[in-house]
This record gives sequence, C-alpha cells and structure tokens, in this order.
Amino acid sequence: MTEPSGGAPPKIQRDWAALLRVAEIDTRMLAMVVVLVVVWLGLNLLTDGIFMTARNLYNLAVQSSVVGIMATGMVLVIVARHIDLSVGSVMGFTGMVIAWLQVDVFTLGAAWNWPTTILLGLALGAAIGAFQGYWVAYRAIPAFVVTLGGLLMFRGGAFLVTDGRTVAPMDPTYQLLGGGINGSIGATWSWVFGLAAIALVAFMAWRNRSSRLRHGFPTKPVWVELLLFAVWAVLIVGFVLVMNAYTKPRSDIPRGIPVPVLILIAVVVGMSLISRITRFGRYVFAMGGNPRAAELSGIDVKKTTLLIFVIMGILCGIAAVITTARLNAGANSMGMLAELSVIAAAVIGGTSLAGGVGSIAGAILGAVIMQSLENGMVLMGVSSAMRQVIIGLVLIIAVWFDSMYKKNRR
Repeated sequence: MTEPSGGAPPKIQRDWAALLRVAEIDTRMLAMVVVLVVVWLGLNLLTDGIFMTARNLYNLAVQSSVVGIMATGMVLVIVARHIDLSVGSVMGFTGMVIAWLQVDVFTLGAAWNWPTTILLGLALGAAIGAFQGYWVAYRAIPAFVVTLGGLLMFRGGAFLVTDGRTVAPMDPTYQLLGGGINGSIGATWSWVFGLAAIALVAFMAWRNRSSRLRHGFPTKPVWVELLLFAVWAVLIVGFVLVMNAYTKPRSDIPRGIPVPVLILIAVVVGMSLISRITRFGRYVFAMGGNPRAAELSGIDVKKTTLLIFVIMGILCGIAAVITTARLNAGANSMGMLAELSVIAAAVIGGTSLAGGVGSIAGAILGAVIMQSLENGMVLMGVSSAMRQVIIGLVLIIAVWFDSMYKKNRR
C-alpha cells in the first residue's frame, strides 16, 4: 500500500503525535510558537535585519506588556462567555486621572505622591469594573452593550478630565515603571532574576513529578522532563542576553530586563494561579462550559461575573500606570483601539469565543504576535490605516482557525 502523496508519511505522523502526547504538549500552543518564529523571521527579512536587533526586541517587550496585562483579564471575560469592548477607554480614563492627580492637582497644593495616585488609579479601575459588572450580572444586560457604552463613556471621560489637554511631566520615580532610559534593572539583577526563574522551573517540574508519583498518576519519561527543562532554560538565558545587549545611550551599560516586563510576569503568575488553583478560577471555567449547570451546582454566577469585571478594571489600571509612565504624560488618546489588540491577543492565544476554553500563557503569546505585527509594520513604514486593516484580518483569521481547530478536535 502506497503512502499518501502529500504531507509526512503516516508512521512519522504517528510518532510525532505520540511524542507530543508523552510530553503533554498542547499542539495549539506549539503551533502558535511556530507562527511566532515564522513571523519574526519574516519581519526581520522585510526590515533588513532591524526587527531582531536588541533595541527593537527590548521595545517590543515593553510594548507587549500593556496588551499582555489586559489580555490576561480578557481571557477570564471571554471564558465566561462575555466580552469587554471598553478596556482601551478605561485604560485611557484611569491614566488621565492618574496624570491629573500627579500634575495638575499637585500644582493646586495637594500632596498627591505617585504611590497614592497608583492606588487611586487601581481603585478607580476596580470601581469601573464593578459598575459594568453590576449591569451585566445583576441587571442581565449583555456585556457587549454595557461595555460598548463604557467604550464611549470613558473615552469621553478621558477628554473631560483635563478638557483635552495633555498633562506632563510625571514624577521621575514613577517614570521608571514605563521602562524608559532608567526603567530597567540592569545586567546583574537581570541575571539574578533569570537564574531564579530557571530554579523555579526546575522546582515546579520536580514538585509536579513527585506529586504524580505519590498519587500513582502516570509521569513523563525522565528524558522528556530534562528536554523541556533545557528548552525553558535556553529561552530564559536567551531573553536575559537580549535584554542585556541593549545599552543605555552613549555608554556600554546594559539596560537589563525592563520594569514593565517584570510587572507583566507578576501579573501572569498571579492570573495563572487565580485561573488554575483557586475556587474562583474553577467557577469561571465552569460558567463558560455550561452556565445553567454551573448555577444549578451552587455557583454564585452573578457574584463571579461581577468579580471578573472588577479584575479586568484593575488590570486596565495597571496598564494605564505603565503607559503614562512610559509616555511621561497623560493624553486623552491613550488606549485608542487597544480593545482590538487585547481581544485579538486572547483569541489568537486559544481563548474560545464560545466560552469555557482559554489560557493565560496563550494570551501572552497572542499579545506578542499582535505587537510583533504592529511593530514590524511600523518599521516597514506601513500606514496606520493599513495596519488596522491587517490586524483586523488577523483577528478574523484567528477566529476562523479557532472554529476549525475545535471542529477537528471533535
């Protein structure tokens, strides 16, 4: 019997599928990594090698942080079968309030220091999330309608805070949170962080294997565990090397890992723990899988929905802090159309618009892919209008891929 003319031979396909099952690797995540590599190589070729320079990758890491932070919250929103179209406007509004408190209010004699303005900004984000979540959860208004109204309300609010004026400059210490000239931790602390991350990966792998053995569950072969650990170690070391390769202006002092990336990592760890090991996280996925069954099983669907939007609002506040610190100003145009990138990042990362399925890690990969496309097109001189067209097409293709992937899984 002859082998099919297209694709790999059946035996190789079976061996590859068996290897992925043994290693417990998500094929969708693997496909996304391959797409990211292809996108990077393609953009590097089209930009004559500029895209993959240390300087551009440093900027890309900072740019991806804002979208990535909000995308982690969007995963929970979409998993629960809702949508939030207001994230860009909420980020812009909270950012303007933070900037106004630091600049204009300070000149009027009030002592608003930067830690206080951050806390007030996060509290404002939480309040906005609670406001929108209340209408969705307790008044049964579709999230699409509520957050579409929020998109308009808070975009207008961002303008009204200072009547359209840009307020600047921000506190010098506050500016470090944006990843500017001094907004990084330097070479030494970057290596300390990298080595600590490698040690944490090793500890988590050992703990997971020990737990499986203790409870009699099947484990991965030792060589697979070592291979996966080696891959993670190489990625972490490579990331630190790239961040250290970008130096401060007119010097050979390495910048190291930017502060926004550290904030993103902290958010990813926190959101991953919330979604995977807390009762709240299990409730969110149960609601997305079958809302009626979740309610009949005793889950407080309304309270959980409200908390989802509160978390989304807080994450918008964190993104606003990074954006205003990076711009060293508050501008009412901050976050314009950011909801498109955030939703696209979540969907590209494997979050199903039908609800019940989503991944924090996948959303981060999606955010990096989206920002890579945006960054690469800017380097190539593509117009803003054309960039929006291309990103819109990417979103449509991502949703199509999601539907085809689920169809093939079934």
